[in-house]
Amino acid sequence: MYLIGEFRDKTSIAQAICTLREHAASGADLAVFSEEPVEFRRGVLDRPSRMSLASVVGGILFGLLATAFISFTQHHYLLVTGGMPVFSFWATGVITFEMTMLGAIVATFAWFLWESGLARRRDRDAPIPEVEPGSLCLRVRCRADEAARASDTMRHAGASAIQRLGGL
Repeated sequence: MYLIGEFRDKTSIAQAICTLREHAASGADLAVFSEEPVEFRRGVLDRPSRMSLASVVGGILFGLLATAFISFTQHHYLLVTGGMPVFSFWATGVITFEMTMLGAIVATFAWFLWESGLARRRDRDAPIPEVEPGSLCLRVRCRADEAARASDTMRHAGASAIQRLGGL
C-alpha cells in the first residue's frame, strides 16, 4: 500500500521523513516529489551511492577487455610487420584509453538507471502523485498494518492531505 502526503514546506516534510525513518521505514520506501529540486540537510533522506565505484570498475573492466582482445587479435592473426613487434602496447594505447572511457560512461549510465529506480521492476507499479505548484509530496510504501501509524506521523508533521493508493 502507498500513502501520499502533501506538504507545503520543506521543514515539515523533513520532520515527517525523520520520524518515519525512526519507526522502521527505510529510505527505499520513501520518495519525495516536487516541481523543483529539493535539498534536505544531511541525514534526512541520505541514500548512499556507489556510482563512483561502478564507473571505476566499468572503466577498468572495459580497458582490460579491450587490451586482451587486441593482444589476442595481434597474436592470432599474424601480419608481416617488417621486423617490428607483433604486439606493441603503445600502438594499442589509444584503443585501450577510448574503451576505458566508454566502460566508465556505460557503467555510470547503467548505475544511474538502477539507482534512480528506472531499471527496477519494483518501482514501476508505484503511483506517481500529481504535484501542485508550491507543494511537496511524500510517498510512503508500507504494509496495511503500518498505514495508520505512518498516516498519523505525516499528519502530525504538517501534511495537508493524505491519500491511500494501491496495495502491496
